[in-house]
Amino acid sequence: MNYYTEIKNELINNEITKKVKDYSKNKSDLTTYYNVGKLLSDAGKHYGEDIIKEYSRRLTNELGKGYSVTRLKYMRRLYSVFSKSQSMTDLLTFTHYCELIWFDDINKINYYIKICIEQNLSVRELREKIKNKEYERLDDATKDKLINNTNPVVTDFIKNPIVIKNNTNKEIISEKILQRIILEDIPAFLDELGTGFTFIKNEYKIKIGNSYNYIDLLLYNYEFNCFVVVELKVTELKKEHIGQIEVYMNYIDKNLRKVTQDKTIGIIICKKDNKFIMEYCSDSRILAREYLEI
Repeated sequence: MNYYTEIKNELINNEITKKVKDYSKNKSDLTTYYNVGKLLSDAGKHYGEDIIKEYSRRLTNELGKGYSVTRLKYMRRLYSVFSKSQSMTDLLTFTHYCELIWFDDINKINYYIKICIEQNLSVRELREKIKNKEYERLDDATKDKLINNTNPVVTDFIKNPIVIKNNTNKEIISEKILQRIILEDIPAFLDELGTGFTFIKNEYKIKIGNSYNYIDLLLYNYEFNCFVVVELKVTELKKEHIGQIEVYMNYIDKNLRKVTQDKTIGIIICKKDNKFIMEYCSDSRILAREYLEI
């Protein structure tokens, strides 16, 4: 087989297809680069690793820019990853895949493919999630659910620790300051919690007995159809924090929740001297997460 001729024809046909059928150019790119990757892999077995440099030089001379050694290696890696009974969706671009295919863990790749599709992520947004180690901050039970395609619950995709970006010069010494920093970029905070979270109000006022109390953040999750109470602490988790949030959750269930809605869940966000370890609460509806300030 003349591997070079086959590779060149694949790439030329792809350019023709993209000009004629602009609507399917992404699919054409991925199919072509996968096929080229296979040919490069086979050619390497016959002629050695250096053949990719020779093909890059010839393709650049004959077809123009876009066929560097690095780019050809990405095509070969694309084939290597997705030739192992792994499906590849054309809802992502080749550039998206270039961010993912060097991970050794296929489950990690699948996770980022999943959220790219669900959240319509740009390549820049995908890079940000990878940089923040989003997959690594999921607990093992959630990862198992993803692998086994098990239905998740609302708390599964809350990261641990939660990353809170402090773009101000404020030192986080109180719950009020922490709350203010979160509110300055509430979409990023909601994204840290997972999918389906929407913001209702901060300092949500409730009356318990003869006194007024204020819920730090009241959210709603439209995917799981439930209210979410968030309490912010700048200390380690304490027993009284759990008792406090249970009172708030019960209030919401009694006064706001409709019979068609699921029970309110609670999230306590706390700090623990640079040790970001999961804390467990007796009430399964309460989840405690530490926050990591960056």
